[in-house]
Amino acid sequence: MSALIPDFVPLWTLILVLGIFFYVLLDGFDLGVGILYGFAPDAASRGLLMNSIAPIWDGNETWLVLGGLALLAAFPLAFSILLPAVYFPVLVMLLALVFRGVAFEFRYKDVPHRTFWDHAFSYGSALATFSQGIVIGAYIQGFKIEGRQFAGSSLDCFTPFSLFTGVALLFGYGLLGAGWIILKTEGSLQEWARRQARRCLIGVLIAIGIVSVWTPLADPDIAHRWFAWPRIAFFSPVPLVTLLLAIWEWRSLGKSSAHAAPFLAAVGLFVLSYSGIAISLWPMIVPHRFTLWQAASSPGTQLFLLTGTLFLLPVILMYTSWSYWVFRGKVRADIGYH
Repeated sequence: MSALIPDFVPLWTLILVLGIFFYVLLDGFDLGVGILYGFAPDAASRGLLMNSIAPIWDGNETWLVLGGLALLAAFPLAFSILLPAVYFPVLVMLLALVFRGVAFEFRYKDVPHRTFWDHAFSYGSALATFSQGIVIGAYIQGFKIEGRQFAGSSLDCFTPFSLFTGVALLFGYGLLGAGWIILKTEGSLQEWARRQARRCLIGVLIAIGIVSVWTPLADPDIAHRWFAWPRIAFFSPVPLVTLLLAIWEWRSLGKSSAHAAPFLAAVGLFVLSYSGIAISLWPMIVPHRFTLWQAASSPGTQLFLLTGTLFLLPVILMYTSWSYWVFRGKVRADIGYH
Protein backbone atom coordinates (compact mmCIF):
# COMPACT_ATOMS: atom_id res chain seq x y z
CA MET A 1 0.00 0.00 0.00
CA SER A 2 2.78 2.47 0.92
CA ALA A 3 4.30 1.99 -2.52
CA LEU A 4 1.14 3.52 -4.01
CA ILE A 5 1.40 6.63 -1.82
CA PRO A 6 3.44 9.45 -3.36
CA ASP A 7 6.34 11.15 -1.60
CA PHE A 8 4.91 13.90 0.61
CA VAL A 9 8.24 14.98 2.11
CA PRO A 10 8.71 17.93 -0.30
CA LEU A 11 5.21 19.21 0.48
CA TRP A 12 5.68 18.87 4.23
CA THR A 13 9.07 20.54 3.90
CA LEU A 14 7.38 23.47 2.18
CA ILE A 15 4.74 23.68 4.94
CA LEU A 16 7.43 23.57 7.63
CA VAL A 17 9.59 26.17 5.87
CA LEU A 18 6.64 28.50 5.34
CA GLY A 19 5.46 28.10 8.94
CA ILE A 20 8.87 28.96 10.36
CA PHE A 21 9.45 31.80 7.91
CA PHE A 22 6.06 33.44 8.49
CA TYR A 23 6.62 33.19 12.23
CA VAL A 24 10.09 34.75 12.01
CA LEU A 25 8.76 37.51 9.77
CA LEU A 26 5.43 38.32 11.41
CA ASP A 27 6.20 37.71 15.05
CA GLY A 28 9.70 39.02 14.36
CA PHE A 29 8.54 42.54 13.62
CA ASP A 30 6.18 42.72 16.60
CA LEU A 31 8.93 41.37 18.85
CA GLY A 32 11.13 44.04 17.29
CA VAL A 33 8.57 46.69 18.19
CA GLY A 34 8.66 45.31 21.73
CA ILE A 35 12.46 45.56 21.83
CA LEU A 36 12.40 49.17 20.62
CA TYR A 37 9.50 49.91 22.97
CA GLY A 38 11.91 50.21 25.87
CA PHE A 39 13.74 53.02 24.04
CA ALA A 40 10.64 55.01 23.06
CA PRO A 41 10.99 58.73 23.82
CA ASP A 42 7.79 59.21 25.86
CA ALA A 43 4.52 57.67 27.05
CA ALA A 44 2.57 58.87 24.03
CA SER A 45 5.05 57.19 21.72
CA ARG A 46 4.82 53.95 23.68
CA GLY A 47 1.04 54.05 23.31
CA LEU A 48 1.35 54.40 19.53
CA LEU A 49 3.88 51.58 19.35
CA MET A 50 1.52 49.33 21.28
CA ASN A 51 -1.41 50.32 19.08
CA SER A 52 0.57 49.51 15.93
CA ILE A 53 0.73 45.80 16.78
CA ALA A 54 -2.31 45.40 19.05
CA PRO A 55 -4.68 43.97 16.43
CA ILE A 56 -2.28 41.39 15.02
CA TRP A 57 0.41 40.39 17.54
CA ASP A 58 -1.31 37.31 18.96
CA GLY A 59 -2.35 36.01 15.54
CA ASN A 60 1.28 36.14 14.41
CA GLU A 61 2.16 33.42 16.91
CA THR A 62 -0.18 31.01 15.11
CA TRP A 63 2.72 30.30 12.78
CA LEU A 64 4.89 29.15 15.69
CA VAL A 65 2.27 26.54 16.56
CA LEU A 66 1.99 25.47 12.91
CA GLY A 67 5.75 25.10 12.53
CA GLY A 68 6.09 23.11 15.75
CA LEU A 69 3.23 20.77 14.87
CA ALA A 70 4.54 20.26 11.33
CA LEU A 71 7.93 19.26 12.75
CA LEU A 72 6.33 16.87 15.25
CA ALA A 73 3.91 15.27 12.82
CA ALA A 74 5.94 15.05 9.62
CA PHE A 75 9.49 14.72 10.99
CA PRO A 76 9.19 13.05 14.42
CA LEU A 77 12.81 11.87 14.51
CA ALA A 78 14.02 15.45 14.06
CA PHE A 79 11.58 16.66 16.72
CA SER A 80 12.80 14.02 19.21
CA ILE A 81 16.42 15.14 18.70
CA LEU A 82 16.05 18.90 18.36
CA LEU A 83 13.73 19.56 21.30
CA PRO A 84 15.99 18.02 24.01
CA ALA A 85 18.99 19.74 22.43
CA VAL A 86 17.48 23.23 22.71
CA TYR A 87 15.17 22.60 25.65
CA PHE A 88 16.29 25.51 27.82
CA PRO A 89 16.21 28.31 25.22
CA VAL A 90 12.82 27.07 23.95
CA LEU A 91 11.49 27.01 27.52
CA VAL A 92 12.78 30.53 28.17
CA MET A 93 11.32 31.70 24.86
CA LEU A 94 7.86 30.34 25.66
CA LEU A 95 7.87 31.79 29.18
CA ALA A 96 9.00 35.16 27.80
CA LEU A 97 6.23 35.11 25.19
CA VAL A 98 3.65 34.34 27.88
CA PHE A 99 4.99 37.06 30.17
CA ARG A 100 5.02 39.47 27.24
CA GLY A 101 1.39 38.67 26.46
CA VAL A 102 0.36 39.16 30.09
CA ALA A 103 2.19 42.49 30.15
CA PHE A 104 0.38 43.54 26.98
CA GLU A 105 -3.00 43.05 28.64
CA PHE A 106 -2.16 44.32 32.12
CA ARG A 107 -0.56 47.51 30.82
CA TYR A 108 -4.07 48.82 30.15
CA LYS A 109 -5.80 47.19 33.11
CA ASP A 110 -3.30 47.90 35.90
CA VAL A 111 -2.66 51.60 35.34
CA PRO A 112 -0.85 52.26 38.68
CA HIS A 113 1.82 49.72 37.69
CA ARG A 114 1.99 50.58 34.00
CA THR A 115 5.73 51.28 34.16
CA PHE A 116 6.36 47.76 35.45
CA TRP A 117 4.29 46.22 32.66
CA ASP A 118 6.04 48.43 30.10
CA HIS A 119 9.39 47.01 31.20
CA ALA A 120 7.94 43.49 31.23
CA PHE A 121 6.72 43.89 27.67
CA SER A 122 10.07 45.16 26.41
CA TYR A 123 12.26 42.71 28.34
CA GLY A 124 9.96 39.81 27.46
CA SER A 125 10.27 40.67 23.78
CA ALA A 126 14.06 40.91 24.00
CA LEU A 127 14.42 37.66 25.97
CA ALA A 128 12.19 35.72 23.57
CA THR A 129 14.21 37.05 20.64
CA PHE A 130 17.56 36.25 22.23
CA SER A 131 16.37 32.71 23.00
CA GLN A 132 15.29 32.19 19.39
CA GLY A 133 18.71 33.37 18.25
CA ILE A 134 20.38 30.81 20.49
CA VAL A 135 18.21 28.07 18.97
CA ILE A 136 19.20 29.16 15.45
CA GLY A 137 22.90 29.24 16.30
CA ALA A 138 22.81 25.87 18.02
CA TYR A 139 20.92 24.38 15.07
CA ILE A 140 23.47 25.62 12.54
CA GLN A 141 26.34 24.17 14.58
CA GLY A 142 24.67 20.80 15.03
CA PHE A 143 24.25 18.44 17.98
CA LYS A 144 25.90 15.41 19.54
CA ILE A 145 23.94 12.35 18.41
CA GLU A 146 24.36 8.65 19.09
CA GLY A 147 22.24 6.36 16.97
CA ARG A 148 18.89 8.13 16.66
CA GLN A 149 19.00 10.06 19.94
CA PHE A 150 20.44 13.30 21.23
CA ALA A 151 23.44 12.37 23.38
CA GLY A 152 24.63 15.75 24.58
CA SER A 153 23.77 18.01 27.48
CA SER A 154 20.90 20.48 27.55
CA LEU A 155 23.56 23.18 28.05
CA ASP A 156 25.47 22.29 24.86
CA CYS A 157 23.37 24.79 22.92
CA PHE A 158 25.03 27.68 24.76
CA THR A 159 28.16 28.28 22.69
CA PRO A 160 29.94 31.49 21.64
CA PHE A 161 28.38 31.14 18.19
CA SER A 162 24.82 30.65 19.48
CA LEU A 163 25.17 33.52 21.94
CA PHE A 164 26.38 35.68 19.06
CA THR A 165 23.40 34.71 16.89
CA GLY A 166 21.16 35.55 19.84
CA VAL A 167 22.52 39.09 19.89
CA ALA A 168 22.40 39.26 16.10
CA LEU A 169 18.70 38.39 16.08
CA LEU A 170 18.01 41.27 18.49
CA PHE A 171 19.33 43.63 15.81
CA GLY A 172 17.46 41.73 13.09
CA TYR A 173 14.09 41.88 14.81
CA GLY A 174 14.84 45.46 15.82
CA LEU A 175 15.29 46.32 12.13
CA LEU A 176 12.00 44.64 11.24
CA GLY A 177 10.26 46.40 14.12
CA ALA A 178 11.64 49.79 13.14
CA GLY A 179 10.49 49.21 9.56
CA TRP A 180 7.00 48.42 10.82
CA ILE A 181 6.95 51.57 12.97
CA ILE A 182 8.01 53.65 9.96
CA LEU A 183 5.19 52.07 7.96
CA LYS A 184 2.54 52.66 10.64
CA THR A 185 3.44 56.04 12.14
CA GLU A 186 4.16 59.63 11.13
CA GLY A 187 6.04 62.69 12.31
CA SER A 188 8.60 62.64 15.10
CA LEU A 189 7.98 59.00 16.05
CA GLN A 190 8.64 57.91 12.49
CA GLU A 191 11.89 59.89 12.42
CA TRP A 192 12.90 58.28 15.71
CA ALA A 193 12.22 54.86 14.16
CA ARG A 194 14.40 55.74 11.17
CA ARG A 195 17.32 56.49 13.49
CA GLN A 196 16.80 53.22 15.36
CA ALA A 197 16.60 51.34 12.06
CA ARG A 198 19.97 52.70 10.94
CA ARG A 199 21.59 51.45 14.15
CA CYS A 200 19.94 48.05 13.80
CA LEU A 201 20.92 47.81 10.13
CA ILE A 202 24.58 48.33 11.01
CA GLY A 203 24.31 45.56 13.60
CA VAL A 204 22.58 43.25 11.10
CA LEU A 205 25.21 43.78 8.41
CA ILE A 206 28.04 43.16 10.88
CA ALA A 207 26.29 39.98 12.03
CA ILE A 208 25.72 38.74 8.47
CA GLY A 209 29.38 39.33 7.67
CA ILE A 210 30.66 37.53 10.76
CA VAL A 211 28.31 34.54 10.34
CA SER A 212 29.21 34.31 6.64
CA VAL A 213 32.87 33.94 7.60
CA TRP A 214 32.43 31.95 10.83
CA THR A 215 30.30 29.09 9.50
CA PRO A 216 32.49 28.09 6.50
CA LEU A 217 35.62 28.25 8.66
CA ALA A 218 33.98 26.06 11.32
CA ASP A 219 32.49 23.50 8.92
CA PRO A 220 34.33 22.30 5.79
CA ASP A 221 31.09 20.87 4.35
CA ILE A 222 29.45 24.29 4.42
CA ALA A 223 32.56 25.85 2.89
CA HIS A 224 32.56 23.28 0.09
CA ARG A 225 28.86 23.81 -0.55
CA TRP A 226 29.28 27.57 -0.99
CA PHE A 227 32.67 27.87 -2.66
CA ALA A 228 33.20 24.72 -4.75
CA TRP A 229 32.72 25.12 -8.47
CA PRO A 230 30.12 25.34 -10.03
CA ARG A 231 28.09 26.00 -6.86
CA ILE A 232 29.84 29.29 -6.22
CA ALA A 233 28.48 30.53 -9.54
CA PHE A 234 24.90 29.63 -8.58
CA PHE A 235 25.09 30.99 -5.02
CA SER A 236 27.14 34.15 -5.62
CA PRO A 237 23.98 36.24 -6.27
CA VAL A 238 22.94 35.75 -2.63
CA PRO A 239 25.63 38.02 -1.08
CA LEU A 240 25.35 40.42 -4.03
CA VAL A 241 21.59 40.86 -3.64
CA THR A 242 22.09 41.17 0.13
CA LEU A 243 24.45 44.10 -0.48
CA LEU A 244 22.00 45.74 -2.87
CA LEU A 245 19.15 45.36 -0.38
CA ALA A 246 21.30 46.85 2.38
CA ILE A 247 22.02 49.88 0.18
CA TRP A 248 18.32 50.25 -0.63
CA GLU A 249 17.47 49.98 3.08
CA TRP A 250 20.03 52.63 4.07
CA ARG A 251 18.91 55.07 1.38
CA SER A 252 15.21 54.58 2.08
CA LEU A 253 15.79 55.34 5.76
CA GLY A 254 17.06 58.77 4.70
CA LYS A 255 13.95 59.59 2.65
CA SER A 256 10.97 60.93 4.59
CA SER A 257 8.72 59.96 1.67
CA ALA A 258 9.71 56.27 1.93
CA HIS A 259 7.20 54.59 4.23
CA ALA A 260 7.04 50.97 3.05
CA ALA A 261 10.54 50.57 1.58
CA PRO A 262 12.43 50.21 4.91
CA PHE A 263 10.15 47.38 6.00
CA LEU A 264 10.23 45.63 2.61
CA ALA A 265 14.03 45.85 2.43
CA ALA A 266 14.31 44.40 5.94
CA VAL A 267 12.03 41.54 4.92
CA GLY A 268 14.28 40.96 1.89
CA LEU A 269 17.36 40.72 4.12
CA PHE A 270 15.60 38.11 6.26
CA VAL A 271 14.57 36.13 3.16
CA LEU A 272 18.18 36.02 1.96
CA SER A 273 19.51 35.10 5.41
CA TYR A 274 16.90 32.35 5.62
CA SER A 275 17.89 31.07 2.18
CA GLY A 276 21.55 31.15 3.22
CA ILE A 277 20.84 28.76 6.09
CA ALA A 278 18.88 26.50 3.73
CA ILE A 279 21.74 26.45 1.20
CA SER A 280 24.24 25.61 3.92
CA LEU A 281 22.29 22.67 5.36
CA TRP A 282 20.03 21.25 2.62
CA PRO A 283 18.74 18.52 2.63
CA MET A 284 19.55 17.98 6.31
CA ILE A 285 16.86 18.60 8.90
CA VAL A 286 19.09 17.39 11.73
CA PRO A 287 22.31 19.17 10.76
CA HIS A 288 25.14 16.93 9.58
CA ARG A 289 23.25 13.75 10.49
CA PHE A 290 19.72 13.10 9.14
CA THR A 291 18.08 14.24 5.92
CA LEU A 292 14.44 15.25 5.58
CA TRP A 293 13.59 11.83 4.17
CA GLN A 294 15.43 9.93 6.91
CA ALA A 295 13.61 11.86 9.65
CA ALA A 296 10.16 11.76 8.05
CA SER A 297 7.18 9.83 9.35
CA SER A 298 5.57 7.13 7.21
CA PRO A 299 3.87 8.20 3.96
CA GLY A 300 0.51 7.03 5.32
CA THR A 301 0.88 9.18 8.41
CA GLN A 302 1.89 12.19 6.32
CA LEU A 303 -1.08 11.70 4.01
CA PHE A 304 -3.52 11.46 6.93
CA LEU A 305 -2.17 14.62 8.57
CA LEU A 306 -2.01 16.47 5.27
CA THR A 307 -5.78 16.24 4.87
CA GLY A 308 -6.44 18.50 7.84
CA THR A 309 -3.41 20.71 7.27
CA LEU A 310 -4.36 21.61 3.71
CA PHE A 311 -7.79 22.60 4.99
CA LEU A 312 -6.51 24.74 7.89
CA LEU A 313 -3.59 26.41 6.11
CA PRO A 314 -5.76 28.47 3.72
CA VAL A 315 -7.93 29.50 6.67
CA ILE A 316 -4.87 30.75 8.55
CA LEU A 317 -3.66 32.61 5.47
CA MET A 318 -7.07 34.19 4.90
CA TYR A 319 -7.65 35.43 8.43
CA THR A 320 -4.06 36.68 8.67
CA SER A 321 -4.41 38.59 5.40
CA TRP A 322 -7.82 39.92 6.43
CA SER A 323 -6.59 41.21 9.78
CA TYR A 324 -3.73 43.09 8.12
CA TRP A 325 -6.09 44.51 5.51
CA VAL A 326 -8.67 45.69 8.07
CA PHE A 327 -6.04 47.40 10.22
CA ARG A 328 -4.03 48.88 7.36
CA GLY A 329 -2.95 52.52 7.43
CA LYS A 330 -1.38 54.75 10.06
CA VAL A 331 -2.10 54.37 13.77
CA ARG A 332 -3.52 57.28 15.74
CA ALA A 333 -3.48 58.10 19.42
CA ASP A 334 -7.29 58.33 19.63
CA ILE A 335 -7.87 54.86 18.17
CA GLY A 336 -6.18 51.91 19.80
CA TYR A 337 -6.20 49.00 22.18
CA HIS A 338 -8.13 49.41 25.44
